Parts: sequence; C-alpha cells; structure tokens
Amino acid sequence: MTLRLYMLLAGLILWGTLAAVHPVNAGADDEMEAHYGTFTLPGFQCTIGDNTAADPHMRGYNGIFSLLPSGDGQNVFVPLFSGLNLEHYFDALPVTEPGSVFFEPRRAAMQFTRIDEHTAELYQPVTPVFGVESRTRFTATAPHYIDMHFSCTPHRSDLAGGLLGIFWASYMNAPEDKSIYFLGDGSSLESPRWIQFCTQEHNRDSTVCSENDRVNIAFQGTEKTLFTAISPLRYAVPFFYGRIREQVLIYIFQPGPLIRFAHSPSGAGATEKGDDTNPAWDFQMIIPDCEPGTSYTLDMRLVCKKWQGRDDVLEEVRRFLSGTDK
Repeated sequence: MTLRLYMLLAGLILWGTLAAVHPVNAGADDEMEAHYGTFTLPGFQCTIGDNTAADPHMRGYNGIFSLLPSGDGQNVFVPLFSGLNLEHYFDALPVTEPGSVFFEPRRAAMQFTRIDEHTAELYQPVTPVFGVESRTRFTATAPHYIDMHFSCTPHRSDLAGGLLGIFWASYMNAPEDKSIYFLGDGSSLESPRWIQFCTQEHNRDSTVCSENDRVNIAFQGTEKTLFTAISPLRYAVPFFYGRIREQVLIYIFQPGPLIRFAHSPSGAGATEKGDDTNPAWDFQMIIPDCEPGTSYTLDMRLVCKKWQGRDDVLEEVRRFLSGTDK
C-alpha cells in the first residue's frame, strides 16, 4: 500500500470517527459547554474550544472561536472559523488531499478542559496519520492578553525528511488592511525597519522565515501550499502585528522554537458582504531532526488592544520577551 493511499484511508476513518464523537447538531447546552468556554477580561471577551460546532462556529476549527474587544462587539475572527487554530501537521511530503489528512489537527478528536476562570486546555491524543499528541493551554491575562503554551510529542519515526511542521491559522474578519507587519532582517526593537507584508494570492510567497533560519526543507512534489511557498523576505524579531478596525493584534513568540510567519489574502473566504476576501494571519513551528517520544514546546502571546501606534507595539513586544509583565 502506498503512503498516499494509506493516508487517504486513514483520513476517511479519522473523519468518520470525529463525526461519531462530535455530531454536527450537538444536544443539550451542558454537553456543548464541555467543548468550549467563555473568558472575560477588561479588554475583551473570548470563547475558546475544541473542534466541535457551536453556532455559528463550524465543526472542524479549534482555538479561539470568538474574540470580542470591549466596546466593539464584533468578532475579530470570522465567526464561522477561529483564531490560533491548530490547522496542519506536515513533513517533507505535503499531502493536500484528502482534507481529513491535510487538516488532521482540525479533524481528529480533541478534548476541552476549563482549568479555572482564566485558563483552558485543549488535549489531542496521538493523531492517526502524523502520530502527534498535543496539549494547548490558553491563559486569558488582564488586561488584553491571551497567552498560549503548546506542547507536543511526535510518535512516528518515519516522517519524510525527518522533520515535523505545525501550522496555526487565524481567520480574520474583514480588516480593511489585510497586511501583517514585522521587522525586516538586520533591524531590531531599538532600530526598527518595518516590512508591510500582503501576499498577492493564496500560496504565493506565503511564508516568511527568520533571518537566522537555515533549515531548507526539500519538499517533494510541485503542488504549492502556504508552508511550501517561501518568501524572499526575512524577519528579525519573532513577532508580527495586523490591524483590524480600531484594534491591533500582536503575535509575539518566545525565542527557542523555529517560527515562520505565513499570510494569505483570501484564506478566510469571502467577506460577509461578498465584496472582498478575508485574509489569514498564520504561523508555523518547524521541528527539524524530529525525535519520536521527545516533547517540543512553543510559548506565544496574542495581544488584542486599541491601536496606539508602532511604539506601543514595540513596547508590548519588549515586555513579553523580557518577562517584565509577570
């Protein structure tokens, strides 16, 4: 049996299993509450959950179902989808079909636990195709932060290229400016040089690597994905931001893991009015020389606050990276 045929069969089994575990039309409210929870801070209200449907949120998307800034009331993420959504696992043999393999983290069973009034955890047992076990802990921290700690343990020793890629997507809800912004290579927080990044089309020059990223993945095949389409641009500091209405969303990553940014101008589908497309603001963690049974982690912060200029963005980045906000 070829690897692709195996993945096809495993994907069909996976999707059928998820449909049985999490039916589209779930029953009572208490059953649904076992799959997501709402958290309130001075700066926003957010709902975090697993791959279950929660009207209007569709089944097959996890992470932050909604993020409603105080005084705004409009979800910064497309209500059907989510933000910080654990989207793909991949190796050097990208699989784009069937969807249940390409989107394995979205389709495999996932368990939501509300730890306390500020914290939720998503646990996913070993997935059937890529063989990854993971825990994602979200902590809502006043006044306007969501801190995410992700840990995973790969269990397969035959990943193509010996690497594991992990991809998160945020489906943005009709920002007038689809761009993300980051500091270009050779610059710093003290001497910034800003790059505005808005890709021309989906899967074209989509991924931005760090200036220190020396990992060259020899992807097999010719079909493009967001994570195989590498931009010539490089970033200097592990953060990016985007603006949506009066808010700014800042994605900040603690140094350590190999992080890549990604962008799509249309990855979140058509706007509600149908007159434009919604962008996706994404990121990846690359684990070269992946060892089965070893735990790998990522720590990041999502800031959602009113836009106060680039100096304020840089100050938020400094605080998180230095730990002075603890």
